[in-house]
Amino acid sequence: MSKIHRSIAALVLALVGLAGCDYETRAVGDANPARVAEMKQSYRGLWLGHIYWVQHAVLDSAKSSMVQRDAAKKEVDANTKQIADMIMPFYGEAASKKFLSLLDINIGAVREYSEATVAGDKSSQDAALARLASNSEDFGVFLSGINPYLKNDTVRGLFAAHGAHHVLQINQYKKREYAHLEKTWKMMREHVYVIADTLTTALVKQFPDKFS
Repeated sequence: MSKIHRSIAALVLALVGLAGCDYETRAVGDANPARVAEMKQSYRGLWLGHIYWVQHAVLDSAKSSMVQRDAAKKEVDANTKQIADMIMPFYGEAASKKFLSLLDINIGAVREYSEATVAGDKSSQDAALARLASNSEDFGVFLSGINPYLKNDTVRGLFAAHGAHHVLQINQYKKREYAHLEKTWKMMREHVYVIADTLTTALVKQFPDKFS
């Protein structure tokens, strides 16, 4: 097995580990269930927008006009900032900026992998996969460091799987496996909902008074 396929396998294996994770979504303490549901729905919408706009910014970008590429990038940037801003009321501006930086690195690595795949550059593919893996580790350290209800391994697994989905989508698009792309999109959508719900639940547990 080549290095690149070992790297992809390592990312995809994270999906298996998620099956045993507990993503409890019940409100706790004095939290208002309606406010919790509103937060969860808002975060789900932003994460769905994330995979939608990253897909449009990355896939087939070589065939898009400069205007189209710029428009997609602006949407990605705006969406990413909104995702990061969601934690600002809880942890402050510095933490929000750190989260934004990690998200930007993730998107950059996905873009690098896509460009390397189009060019058939396996060494650059390897580098992008390594960057995705490192980014997942950084997400785990950061989020578990600010919220005791987020375990490092759980967060790392969530973002490793998220990266693996992008890699799978890019590979299928390159091979023109269009029949499989619909299933992959459904899997990506369901997984980002898990990310959104996990983050929301952890916030509710840590700051129940903010959801009263």
